[in-house]
Amino acid sequence: MRTRTRDPQTLGNDGTLARMARILAARNIDPAAVAALADEPEPFSPLDALLAGMPQRYRSAVADHPQVLTWVRDVAQEAVAPSLGARRQVTTGPSLLMAGVVGAGKTHQAYGAVRQLVQSGVGVRWRATTAADLYADLRPRAGVDSERELAAVSRCPLLIIDDLGAAKASEWVEEVTYRLINRRYNHMLPTLITTNLAIKDLRAYLGDRVTSRLAQMTTRVEFEPVDRRRHRTAA
Repeated sequence: MRTRTRDPQTLGNDGTLARMARILAARNIDPAAVAALADEPEPFSPLDALLAGMPQRYRSAVADHPQVLTWVRDVAQEAVAPSLGARRQVTTGPSLLMAGVVGAGKTHQAYGAVRQLVQSGVGVRWRATTAADLYADLRPRAGVDSERELAAVSRCPLLIIDDLGAAKASEWVEEVTYRLINRRYNHMLPTLITTNLAIKDLRAYLGDRVTSRLAQMTTRVEFEPVDRRRHRTAA
């Protein structure tokens, strides 16, 4: 029995190149653009990918507060690799509660902390929201599965909750906050929380159940009573 052998085909043999050109033209695709894409290197580094998901204002944020940097170090130390040779990922870790006046730099430090984690070589699946936006997303309404959304936020490996205490207090707000914080407390998921309220005032706003868990799961940082936004404007 004879075995038929064929010469290796190269692009251009038997009109292959011409046929490909016709297919691309029929789909309004520029062949030069396809060739350029094939030669491009990987477009995003982990830091590039992180910055693309950050608000423009905080893409250059740098964490420099000593307690925030300690938090970054502690979370990085607890990161684990899902498999041999894979990048370490944030899975569990401590949380941080940053309290201070409006403009004290709390949000800047929170985004800077996430940036520092990625720059240290740790992978982070994260999410950031203001408390007001969070409650708006979770409020029951037609066509939205608010329970599913709450579960997704609760399970996020790293969560920033900005301006806790800025939304109007209600029994519903207290209950939703408790359910979110309790789930993250139970699963030891790192959470960065900022608030304009003094720490002693959080209990009146959030209730005993929430503040008790926050006291156990977070390191609390009191920022100096200086509005850095106004200070930078005046300078």
